[in-house]
Amino acid sequence: MPPSAARPFLASTALQGVRVLSLALNLPGPAALMRCRQMGATCVKLEPPAVGGHSSDPMGHYAPTAYAQLHDGIDHVQADLKTPEGQQTLQAELAQADVLITSFRPSALTKLGLAWDTLHARYPRLSLVAIVGAPGARAEEPGHDLTYLAESGLVTGLDLPPTLYADMAGSLMASEAVLQALLLRAASKDGAGVQIEVALSEAARYLALPRHWGLTQPPGSVGGAHAGYRVYPCADGRVAIAALEPHFAQRLAAAAGHDAESGKAMFRSSMHKAIADHVARLSCDQLDALALEKDIPLYTLRDDA
Repeated sequence: MPPSAARPFLASTALQGVRVLSLALNLPGPAALMRCRQMGATCVKLEPPAVGGHSSDPMGHYAPTAYAQLHDGIDHVQADLKTPEGQQTLQAELAQADVLITSFRPSALTKLGLAWDTLHARYPRLSLVAIVGAPGARAEEPGHDLTYLAESGLVTGLDLPPTLYADMAGSLMASEAVLQALLLRAASKDGAGVQIEVALSEAARYLALPRHWGLTQPPGSVGGAHAGYRVYPCADGRVAIAALEPHFAQRLAAAAGHDAESGKAMFRSSMHKAIADHVARLSCDQLDALALEKDIPLYTLRDDA
């Protein structure tokens, strides 16, 4: 596991006293619930009955380590919502909750008696954060992280993206929606809950904005055109260099024996070659030392890491 993944996330007490109930399976909903827990909320996950001693959430089967981290500190309740007993358990949890998080299609919510009109009439202070694949009329369409990224122009070759960007961005939008719902309820005269839809396709579209603006396209400064913002091979690995601002770029160019006083210098092929040649001769340790000495933003990636 990379060191960054093992490091615990900072916790707060912003949602202390708030109770969040989630019916959401897979990744976006549980990740949003994890964020709420990290903000101090009391979080409850209601799942269908376990099968063979294992969670009925698909993630519990194909990614048990991830499932365990996502649900650390989360209270679990099991119920079959298609039975009267399961509905009774659900209603008892809804009566205590401030916010409900779901990840079902709208038609499924209706079948389970969780359509917004029904919920709001019975629990007027409860808010609903409904995670869907695509917004509005497209909410019934099937899809997954990969299809939403492709739709937003973020799948640029045959390689799969290195992480589940739409799912994780959607989880942040969902936890943000929990905060919005609580603020809106506090600001309303009657303390009424609200419904907020979070679409994973919209999360992907939001992440794709820099690409659509041209920033990460090949001619863009952070798309490869600027010699100080690239990944280069080095003697024993790779180095990600982000010397974008003029003072950082000048220090990097000087280390490679060149001058970058001109704003256009870092875009010249000669500068790209000079930096590439210089970096290729240095080890990760030497590059780390250079970064420390010259105050250059870079991160080394060793071959054996």
